[in-house]
Amino acid sequence: MAYINSISYYLPKKELSNQDLSNQFPEWNVEKISSKTGISKRYIAAKDEFASDMAVKASRLLFEKEKIDINKIDFLIYCTQSPDYLIPTTACIIQDRLGLNKVGAFDFNLGCSGYIYGLSIAKGLIAANVAKNILFITSETYSKFINDKDKSNRTIFGDAASATLITKEKGLCKIGDFELGSDGSGAENLIVRGSGVKGTVNSNTNEKTDDFGNTHTDNDLYMNGPEIFNFTGASVPNLINSYLAKIELSKDDVDLFIFHQANKFMLNYLRKKSKIPLDKFVLEIENSGNTVSSTIPIALHDTLKKSKIKKNDKVLLAGFGVGYSWGTTLLYF
Repeated sequence: MAYINSISYYLPKKELSNQDLSNQFPEWNVEKISSKTGISKRYIAAKDEFASDMAVKASRLLFEKEKIDINKIDFLIYCTQSPDYLIPTTACIIQDRLGLNKVGAFDFNLGCSGYIYGLSIAKGLIAANVAKNILFITSETYSKFINDKDKSNRTIFGDAASATLITKEKGLCKIGDFELGSDGSGAENLIVRGSGVKGTVNSNTNEKTDDFGNTHTDNDLYMNGPEIFNFTGASVPNLINSYLAKIELSKDDVDLFIFHQANKFMLNYLRKKSKIPLDKFVLEIENSGNTVSSTIPIALHDTLKKSKIKKNDKVLLAGFGVGYSWGTTLLYF
């Protein structure tokens, strides 16, 4: 058995409001941005603030809030697509900065399904008796990859970090079985082409503007919105149905559904296509935006804080996006 024991998260100080974006892009007024994305504001890391800094801050918030004895932590897992360096692994740097024992630590590179994958890895480590108390961190600074003239991506994405303590001993909720998948044929539809070893060699720094008026270079985040939407609409409802059939439950048996908080339009589409009642569907994107691998833990934390999850509830988590990759699990409270 493996359990989520506690969750915390950190948002940077700098706020980017819809009014700020509307001032730069007058063709997009505040109401249009809000109604389409469901986002009112997002937070942006400072120039000298990196994903590792946010990871440390989220972890310290968790330690302080939950009065966690860090000497009991025996493993660290770090999910990010914006590491400090290609070499060394940022997890080792975070371990040192947090003053943890010389525990096992590694990074893994995954985006919007990263929280689900991380939970599965942590559960596996506990099942194999490799660890008993795992600090699982997600942290992302997509803003550092987004061109200042890319209105679509700047409207959607925000920076954030989350920290989750996963334990062998009984905690907040039991982590259930998983279903994970990928389809790398869609890799080009959400990519920073100028990143990594291959990307650095082949990158083109000339600016390009797409059909929607968004400007980027190969060193910036590129997202083919229509293709991402098509992928999500086709894969997520099938994922939910397949997973529930696998664990022999129906949608009626699930008390809440928490999907990756991509944007309001996409989430409402997925909810309707998956035939999930509105009162069972969590939408927690307004005050932080799409924070990639941190959206699910932020939404879970805030839903718990609002007392919307009761004892004996079953909560389904689903992540999907860049890769393409996807995953789902069930939490038993």
